[in-house]
Amino acid sequence: MDVLSDVLRVIRISGAALFRGEFSAPWCVEAPPAREVAPLLAPGAARVILFHVVAEGTCWVQRHGSPPLELVAGDVIMVPQGDAHTLADAPGREATPIAALLPPPPWAGLPRLTHGGSGPATRILCGFLHSDEAFLHPLLTTLPALLCVRSRRSEPAPRLETLLRYTLEEATSGRPGGACMLTRLTDVLIVEILRRYMEELPTERLQPWVALDDPVVRHALELLHAEPARAWTLHELARGAGASRSVLAERFKALTGCTAMQYLTRWRLQVAVQRLRESRESTARVAAAVGYESEAAFSRAFKRHLGEPPATWRRHHGQPSSPA
Repeated sequence: MDVLSDVLRVIRISGAALFRGEFSAPWCVEAPPAREVAPLLAPGAARVILFHVVAEGTCWVQRHGSPPLELVAGDVIMVPQGDAHTLADAPGREATPIAALLPPPPWAGLPRLTHGGSGPATRILCGFLHSDEAFLHPLLTTLPALLCVRSRRSEPAPRLETLLRYTLEEATSGRPGGACMLTRLTDVLIVEILRRYMEELPTERLQPWVALDDPVVRHALELLHAEPARAWTLHELARGAGASRSVLAERFKALTGCTAMQYLTRWRLQVAVQRLRESRESTARVAAAVGYESEAAFSRAFKRHLGEPPATWRRHHGQPSSPA
C-alpha cells in the first residue's frame, strides 16, 4: 500500500485558483489569515491553505515574526498553517490588503489583480486548497508555516515544471473548461509539491515524512491503512512489521510524533469523515466500519478531534444520514 496516496485519497484535498496578480515595483500586498477567508472561499470550511505560484519576475514572501523569503519564477509557496503573510518586490514595504484590490464579484473567469508602480513586473497565480480533515493527519499537521518548493535546484524537476506551465496557461487562456482544468491541475500539483518537499529536505528535518522510508514504521503504517477496523494491539502490529514491540513503539513515536494507537485513532476518524461525507450510512454503521465497538465511543472520539459529534458534523458537511 502507498501510504501517502491513501492519505491523500481519504482526505480529498480540493483546490482552486483565485486570481492572477500582475504587480510592478514598488508593490506589497497582504493576505489575511486563512480562517478569515475560509468561509468565503469554501463555505462550511474551518480553514484553507493558500498558495502562490510565481510565473514571472521575483518577489519576497514574509509571515509575521519570520524572516522574508525570496522567490523567483517557477517557485511555489504554500501557507499550510493559514498565517497572514505579505508578498512584495522588496522587504519592508507598506502593505495593501489584497481584498482592497480585487474587483467586486461576480467575476467573469479568473480575475486579474494589478498593483504597484512602474518598475520591474512580477506575475503571480494565487489559489487555495481545502480539506478540514487534513489537519488530523501527522504528515500534514507538521508542515512548516511556509512551504517553498524551488524551481531552481541542482536536480531538474521536469514534471513539476510541466504542471506549473500547464496551470499558468489555463489560468490565462480563457478557454472553455478552464475552471475545471485548473481544479484538476491543482489537485495534481499538491501531490507533486509534497513529493518535492519530501525529496528536498534533509532527513533530520523531514519527520514525520521520513517514516515512509523507514521499513519498520512504513510496514506498520501499511498494515494500519489496510485494516483500520481491526482491533490492533501493539504486539500484533509489531509482529506484522517484523520488529519487537519496543523497537516499533520507539521508532513510530520518534518518526511520526505520536504512538501507533494514536495514529490509528486519527486514521479511523479520517476514514469515518470520508464515509460520513460521501455515503448515507447510519452513524452506528460508520462507527462499526472503522473499528468502534459502540456508537457512543465513536461519537466521543469524533467530537474530541473534530469539535462536534458526527451527526452534527454530517449536517454541516456531508450527506444526510439514512434512517436507523
